[in-house]
Amino acid sequence: MTSIHRRTVLAATLALAAAGAFAQGKYPEKPVTFVVPFAAGSATDQLARALAQSWTEQTKQAVVVDDKAGASGSIAAQFVAKAPPDGYTVLITTNTTHAANEHLYKKLSYDPVKDFVPVTGLGKGGQVLVVRADAPYHSVADLLARARKEPGKLSFGSGSSSSRVAGEMFKQMSHTEILHVPYKSNPNAITDLLGGQIDLMITDTATGVPQIKAGKLRALGVSTTKRIPLLPDVPTIDEAGVKGYDMGYWFAAYAPANTPAPVVARMRELLVNGVRSAAAKNFFEGTGGEPWTTTPEELAKFQAAEAQKWGKVIRAAGIEAE
Repeated sequence: MTSIHRRTVLAATLALAAAGAFAQGKYPEKPVTFVVPFAAGSATDQLARALAQSWTEQTKQAVVVDDKAGASGSIAAQFVAKAPPDGYTVLITTNTTHAANEHLYKKLSYDPVKDFVPVTGLGKGGQVLVVRADAPYHSVADLLARARKEPGKLSFGSGSSSSRVAGEMFKQMSHTEILHVPYKSNPNAITDLLGGQIDLMITDTATGVPQIKAGKLRALGVSTTKRIPLLPDVPTIDEAGVKGYDMGYWFAAYAPANTPAPVVARMRELLVNGVRSAAAKNFFEGTGGEPWTTTPEELAKFQAAEAQKWGKVIRAAGIEAE
């Protein structure tokens, strides 16, 4: 028996076992692992922990939140893709792993479509352009003036594809040259921004807003076409002079391919309830995001459309696959 054949038989056996357990009304009958592609403190990590709290309240089963940062989420995605399809490993992720990476890397360690079963959308949000509070930039115009005066002197960090593409789009649409510095996750980039190793970044609001509220970072613009209630005095990047700029992000849950449909249905039910929970409500209110749930079929269609959209954005920004 070939190794591929053995893996296929094993996957089928595990899927049947999981289906049988569900049929007996036992799923979940042990702790579940939520795998997150970014570091502790990231927006995805914060949402995963809110959902984990609700899951435990509903099922009386513990949830382990496992942050596997690195390679723009590919490490976590590959881990879940190879996990047993039994309902006990769930990827809580974003458009980074399931819409952008296929256009950013010539070879991925996972297939964002074939290796996963969509479960449900979880939420949507925007990003914010930030600099240190003591930086000499008080507006997007100030920042652009410096970038144009000294091309290539400024640097921006990113710890996700959303953040990376947002920065590259900013460069492309403002006709400036700013050096990109990659990080494992946005919180890591924030640390270096605060320490002066980089000059700016466009980060998710969950990571950026607490630092802005604490007076450590200054917000110059938000990435969506509408201002966000958390930062009512901060203009959109479009308003601030980079016309047409718009770059948000989304969260979603996926299970390994071949996870039985009844298990996926129960998983979705628990996660949708989690999105509606008080803990998730606090997350969205505190980060300027919004809840968003789907059926598996709706998420599959949405993901396909988003993959096309991100491909166009990445090509327009002049980003070459690595």
